[in-house]
Amino acid sequence: MSRRVPPQGVNLFQSIYALVDGYRRDTGQEPLNLSLGNPDGVPPADIRRLQARFAEDAGYDFHTYAEAKNLLGFAQAMVELHAGVRVQDYPHLAALPIAGIKTATAMIPLACGLADRRGGAKPFRFASTLPAYDVIGAWGGYLGARRVVWPLLSQDGMRPRLARLKAALKKSGSQKLDLIFLIRPGNPASVAATRAEWQELIRYCLKNRVRLVNDAAYVGLAGPEHVSLARAAAKFPELEWLELYSVSKSFSDPGARLGALAGSKDFVEDFLVIKGNTDSGPVPSVMAAYGEFFSNRARAAKTLSRLRALYRARVAYLVKQFKAAGLKPACGADAGFFTLWKIPRRAFGRDMSAYARGQGFSPARAFNSLAIAEAGIVGVHFDAAPRSGAFEPFIRYAACADVLSPAFQKRFEAGLARLKPAY
Repeated sequence: MSRRVPPQGVNLFQSIYALVDGYRRDTGQEPLNLSLGNPDGVPPADIRRLQARFAEDAGYDFHTYAEAKNLLGFAQAMVELHAGVRVQDYPHLAALPIAGIKTATAMIPLACGLADRRGGAKPFRFASTLPAYDVIGAWGGYLGARRVVWPLLSQDGMRPRLARLKAALKKSGSQKLDLIFLIRPGNPASVAATRAEWQELIRYCLKNRVRLVNDAAYVGLAGPEHVSLARAAAKFPELEWLELYSVSKSFSDPGARLGALAGSKDFVEDFLVIKGNTDSGPVPSVMAAYGEFFSNRARAAKTLSRLRALYRARVAYLVKQFKAAGLKPACGADAGFFTLWKIPRRAFGRDMSAYARGQGFSPARAFNSLAIAEAGIVGVHFDAAPRSGAFEPFIRYAACADVLSPAFQKRFEAGLARLKPAY
């Protein structure tokens, strides 16, 4: 027997786990794990109590298939809390509960008509950014779509510049796209978006009849300086768009597998057709618990604000310490719990290019492996978008650990003292 599916997509984290296991064996210590990309906490007690109450409730709707049911107005409340948009105020918009953003992402190319284009003279084409947590890239490959890489570069502050997309399209030999898919705020680049950036892209999509989707998993942690796609797009009735939200990051509840999407009504209804043949919706008792929780909007906003403040304090500490140690940031960190750094030319007394060649690693992986071995500091390494002609290695350090504890800080700062990066 032989494999039918290539293993890319899991190799990155498997390689990190191997490096971490080696550190444990060599030192007998747990590493300082800044690689985790999901919350290290659990949902607040009042949300857990509501989930228990609805799980115990014998109401049929709380235990049967949810399908597209919007229990207790969950979807509209989720969108309003995260994007500041009341979907019900716009007749051309709609909202829908989803069973998590990753699951929904897999369906989006199909909801854009990919199946009708396979094998045709004009294949389905989409653009998405790199580096990224690249679910859309993986599914585009599985589904046989043509992808145009939209590169994110540190010289742009890791912001998606439209001129770079146009250059990538020209290089690919095509000016026609069916879909643009973004992650804003980003992973690994947690940079806030502005209204002007969205409006420039909206005009491009309207002119070229391109559907626009944004994965907004981190929007709840971004604060008022970030403008959601929904806020920018709601007043453009001709635009075909979706934005996706999740309770995973906003309320430390990734196990809930619950979120919502909002967007133009026709696009939402296209998505619903694919969804209806793919999943049966979220767990209804959990959706109802959040719907009830959101009925007190001030309480929900305060809960979200407390979590946002915790991550901001953690991020501020990491940024201060990494900068003091000499690492150079690839971008700001104003919208989430990630920090992103350029890979230095030298670190821990080693030439990174020579070390990478000797280990058979990329420069980013080489730096990560050395930082783990020498200091026990674990990150996630990213290489930018070589297929687009751009190559820039990065290391991502997340604030999903108790970096404010004195025990963590003592070991962390001692490890950073040995880093001595040079660019």
